[in-house]
Amino acid sequence: MGTFRKQSLVFLLAALLAFTWAASPALAAEKKYVVGEDRNAPAMIFDLVLLRPLGLVGFAVGTAFFIVSLPFSVLGGNTGEAAKKLVVAPAKYTFTRPLGAEDY
Repeated sequence: MGTFRKQSLVFLLAALLAFTWAASPALAAEKKYVVGEDRNAPAMIFDLVLLRPLGLVGFAVGTAFFIVSLPFSVLGGNTGEAAKKLVVAPAKYTFTRPLGAEDY
């Protein structure tokens, strides 16, 4: 891998982490989660091992599709809606939802 590609990847990951760190309090305050009595260790492990990595993949794929669709959403005037559905919703699910929460 070339130096430029490595630097670009590091920059992209740093920007992604900075975005999620900066946005997480605002995202968390917006949604209330239904957390029942059956939120136990197996549910938390399942969430941590399977659902969070899938949420991270969904966040990355949604961000990529948002970037690709950005010219069209600007022309259509729905950039905010596209950002909410493709970037913010997966970010909330992955980074701000309580571990083992039942409902999103």
